[in-house]
Order: sequence, then C-alpha cells, then structure tokens
Amino acid sequence: MEKIQKLIEEHVGYLIVLTILIISVAGLVEIVPLMFQKSTTEAIPGVKPYNALQLAGRDVYLREGCYNCHSQMIRPFRAEVERYGHYSVAGESVYDHPFQWGSKRTGPDLARVGGRYSDEWHRVHLMNPRDVVPESNMPAFWWLANNKLEGSRVVASMTALRKVGVPYTDGDIKDAPAAVEGKTEMDAVIAYLQGLGLALKNVR
Repeated sequence: MEKIQKLIEEHVGYLIVLTILIISVAGLVEIVPLMFQKSTTEAIPGVKPYNALQLAGRDVYLREGCYNCHSQMIRPFRAEVERYGHYSVAGESVYDHPFQWGSKRTGPDLARVGGRYSDEWHRVHLMNPRDVVPESNMPAFWWLANNKLEGSRVVASMTALRKVGVPYTDGDIKDAPAAVEGKTEMDAVIAYLQGLGLALKNVR
C-alpha cells in the first residue's frame, strides 16, 4: 500500500488522473440520481412557464444584474422561513434557465416577493429605492420606464426556452409580440416580480 501511495505522490500525472476519476465518480453519484427524481424535474402544482411580459421582465432582471444582490432561494432554516415564507423547492424552478438560487444577499431574497407589494410600490422602488426604503443602497433603475419592449426579443427567448424543455406552444410564441406591445421594461420587471413564489407563498 505504501508503494502505491508513494508512486502516486511522486508522479503528478497519476495524481491528476486519479483525482479527476474520483471527482467524476462522486459527481455522477450525486448528480445523476437527481435527473430522475420527479421532485427536481417536474413542476409543482401551480407553477407555470412565465407569460410573455414576465419573461421579458426576467430577461431585463438578468441583464441588469439584479441576481448579484438578490437570491431566490429560501433555505430551510427557521429564521429564513419566518422572514420570507416557505423554503424553496426545486419544482418551483424547473422553467428557470438559468435558475436564480444562491445564498449571497446584499438585498432581501425575492423568492416570495410576488403579491407582497403593489405594482405602484415596485414602480416607485425601481425609480428611486430610497423613496420607499430610506436606508436602501440599491441603485435606481429609472431608465426602465423609458425603454419599450421588443416583441421579437420575447419571441426569440420563448423559442430558445422551448428547446430546453419549457412547454411554450406555437400560440404562446405567436401571441407574444401583442402581449408586450406598448409595455416598458419597467412594466415587465414588475410583472416578473409579482409572479415570483405564488405557488408556495401561503404554505406554512
């Protein structure tokens, strides 16, 4: 046994190959079973793909880097559940590509923000966060109110997401431009936020 250990330690090539092999096997053991568990691959009751306006808002949310400060993952700890609501489950995020889980929070977690505030509150908050939360260090996103949505971008997003399993129909994609016509990026972000976490929001 000592000879084998010495051989591996003295030959970097063997060490690299064995390290990669061990990590690969461990990864397969941890990850592959999750691909076949319904709790991680199927949507929970009440979770539907984002509509055209919500999807446009999610694209803006990602573009503006909101995920750098706001996670959408409530961990199953008493302090988090009491503050934010029911802990997050994988079935809520099956239509999210990429999903917004994570644990770094400069701002509060947004997993259950849907319906918590009015549309007008969100609008004021995005225009200037300090008008509703004086101690906030969040930057203002006033320009979103001036930027009109482009239907072609939403169509492209829906088409791409359908390729990775989100069940958008031809009708959903065809109707997308009309659904966002005349809407601003701010309208879209608010629609996205107002839809977050509604399926499990009231569960305790």
